[in-house]
Amino acid sequence: MVDAKQIRFIVGVIGNVISFFLFFSPLPTFIRIYKSKSVEEFQPYPYVATMMNCMLWVFYGLPVVHKDSILVSTINGVGMVFEAAFISTFLLYCGGKKNFRRNIGLYLLAEVIAVAAIVLITLFAIQNSFAKQTFVGVICDIFNIAMYAAPSLVIKKVIKTRSVEYMPFLISFISFINAGIWTAYSLIYKIDLYVLISNGLGTVLCASQLIVYAMYRNATPKEEHKTKPSEIEIPGTV
Repeated sequence: MVDAKQIRFIVGVIGNVISFFLFFSPLPTFIRIYKSKSVEEFQPYPYVATMMNCMLWVFYGLPVVHKDSILVSTINGVGMVFEAAFISTFLLYCGGKKNFRRNIGLYLLAEVIAVAAIVLITLFAIQNSFAKQTFVGVICDIFNIAMYAAPSLVIKKVIKTRSVEYMPFLISFISFINAGIWTAYSLIYKIDLYVLISNGLGTVLCASQLIVYAMYRNATPKEEHKTKPSEIEIPGTV
């Protein structure tokens, strides 16, 4: 008979698979960059931010912070590999863009220093297990909620232009499923408050994107100056 712990593990594996495809979703952009040998107007900063998010969740899922959450670490470890590859592509093909490589390098250095500080504080300054989970979990939630919220900023543009051009349905839908799966994971067997908070709110934010998409998908767009949409990555994290 399957018990709650096994069900939680199965749900976590499903979450890993869905998150994997979310991490994989920007690949067409990077194939385009590779073929053109130029980053064009694409920006690396969503991927740099996602790297930070992944590093934090990898640490959160380790037994030194939170027991029985290794699946949180595995998928975010995979995410780090994807983000490293994407960022490397930017560094390789940014050409003569002024201070591009330097800025990316400084951001990454700042992230490594910040994560190292969080790790050291958690391991050596905080002795209580609950306090460790709270300290790391709150920081993880701040980053994860921000990344779920970022694509929702485009809702204003959709309403203004009456066009869903800037809101890809498939990514919004998969992100909704992803957030829902990890919310379920956080409620089964042992309640994981910090996975629940960010993904519960993420489910609501993704649902709002889908509602707006449904409202405007057949609307007549307003004529306005066309600009290239920014690259916004929705996190494939927990």
